[in-house]
Amino acid sequence: MKLKKAVITAAGKGQEQIPLQTLINRQGEPCSALSVQLAELSGTGIEQVAIVISSEADESLYRSAAGAASVELEFIQQPADLIGFGHAILCARSFTKDEPFLLMVGDHIYVSDDETRTCAAQLVEVAQQKECTVSAVQPTHESQLAQFGTIGGQLVAGQNGLYEVTRVKEKPTPTYAEQELLVPGQRVAYYLCFFGMHVITPVVMDELARSAKASPGQPIGLSPALDTCIELGKYLAVQLEGRRFNLEQRYGLLKAQVATALHGPHRDELLTEIIDLLAPLRA
Repeated sequence: MKLKKAVITAAGKGQEQIPLQTLINRQGEPCSALSVQLAELSGTGIEQVAIVISSEADESLYRSAAGAASVELEFIQQPADLIGFGHAILCARSFTKDEPFLLMVGDHIYVSDDETRTCAAQLVEVAQQKECTVSAVQPTHESQLAQFGTIGGQLVAGQNGLYEVTRVKEKPTPTYAEQELLVPGQRVAYYLCFFGMHVITPVVMDELARSAKASPGQPIGLSPALDTCIELGKYLAVQLEGRRFNLEQRYGLLKAQVATALHGPHRDELLTEIIDLLAPLRA
């Protein structure tokens, strides 16, 4: 499997402005969230990126936010009458054709703990080795299950952090998760939830298209399509060396900013400033 394309979805309600927000990157320079996401593709071999935006979005703003991207960019508008995350992905089918591709959501920032590889590069490496659909996952407390798709599965023998997926459920209740989504090796009350990053194969796109045809005018999701595809071929999940930060969460942008800065060359300077800020609170 060779991956040359990526899709970033940014068309969801309330998500339109997130890629345009300003962050400070690891080097201490202001930049857009979109440019940070595009930089995430470093080391993946990705050459072309489609960004799915809403039908009302101003493409010129996104092009400006992308900056001097090192990949070829294409912008695809999601029609207002096609709602749901699954439809957003399907809108890029003319771009992805019958090729596997990296999918990233536009409201997440990723921070790698691996100094040599981004989170995206880690995921692409696994997918190319295993030649199948692979979802990145992160241990997540049950109090946050209402925000994420969640998997059930078993560890792949001899492969630390790699799981064979047996079930996918979008935003499960803690009760359902406890009954159906327990994964060996996880802490009590923690489950493997989506990282916001997947390698998608044509079989998944076919299932999304089938769902859209079967339920015209209705929103379709990625999680149900992935769950159906478990029976159609190998589907793995991998726990990456890094963390996701959902910019839509309360203080999400702040958390992403602090984590990004702490992984940069000015870490010690920032830690000193944080200690100085917290000192009066402890006095």
